[in-house]
Amino acid sequence: MTAPALVAPDGQTQPPRKRARRKLTFERASFMLVFLGLPLAIFVVFVIWPFVQAFYYSLTNWSGFTAKMDFIGVANYQRLLGDETFMTALRNNVALAIVVPLVTIVLALALATMVTVGGSKHGAVSGLRGSSFYRVVSFFPYTVPAIITGLLWAQMYDPSRGLLNGLLTGVGLSGFDSFPWLGDTRTAMPAVMFVIVWSFVGFYMVLFVAAIKGIPSELYDAARIDGAGRLRTAFSVTLPLIRENVQTAYIYLGILALDAFVYMQAMNPGGGPENSTLVMSQDLFTTAFSKGQFGVASAMGVTLAAMTLVFAALVFIVNRLTGGGQRGESR
Repeated sequence: MTAPALVAPDGQTQPPRKRARRKLTFERASFMLVFLGLPLAIFVVFVIWPFVQAFYYSLTNWSGFTAKMDFIGVANYQRLLGDETFMTALRNNVALAIVVPLVTIVLALALATMVTVGGSKHGAVSGLRGSSFYRVVSFFPYTVPAIITGLLWAQMYDPSRGLLNGLLTGVGLSGFDSFPWLGDTRTAMPAVMFVIVWSFVGFYMVLFVAAIKGIPSELYDAARIDGAGRLRTAFSVTLPLIRENVQTAYIYLGILALDAFVYMQAMNPGGGPENSTLVMSQDLFTTAFSKGQFGVASAMGVTLAAMTLVFAALVFIVNRLTGGGQRGESR
């Protein structure tokens, strides 16, 4: 490209000057190679190429333990559409992707608001007393590995010697004596959802606390002067200014919910009563390593990856349609 023509003080038009191109020196070439080429090569080899391989395997009847594989096209995908077990697992994943991120983010936002701007209505904007203690306590579940969390809660849900039934029966609720929380179709999935939410609400509370701390206190002071209550301030000031953080949190939680293998395998390795807690990753694992059908399992993996991409795209679209990105465009 050439620069636009310049007008001299005497009114004469000077010819446009060409932009000088930077020479490709050894320093620039080595910088591009190390900081651009090397990361891109690693990403292609360890991320893109396995996806390509998985997609190819999904079009074959590979057993996973032999070198022989026949190309069968989309037969594996057609088989999944008629597989009731897989469709049940898919519906469970969708339910997790809807409920877990929504509940976790609502609770995390409420807690973050309380420990940052939920203090006295008079004086400087501040959080509740002892807010640092609340942050530490709520963040603690996130520090426990997922497999340990799942095993601990499986013991707490145990019908005969579990802590939960013991507490409930101890306060006079005799109906929960030997109640199978993970063995009843009505409570199995909600019980697992509760554990996932409990594990992550503290982490996202800390994330939102950091985002709220970046909001100028003058905005909250102005909202107070205008007579806005706590709920109105949260929806009119806090949420619009941290919506990008909320979007990121929702995507990460959705990806977690679409997998959820560790929690499900720790608490209900068999998929629960009538497959009520079975997720696609569990069905994939069983299909590959128990049934020796790696082609079908690869098709499940490709379907799960596609669902993850669609979920992320939907979050971006909804955020855009509801006004997201307008702050960035107006700057």
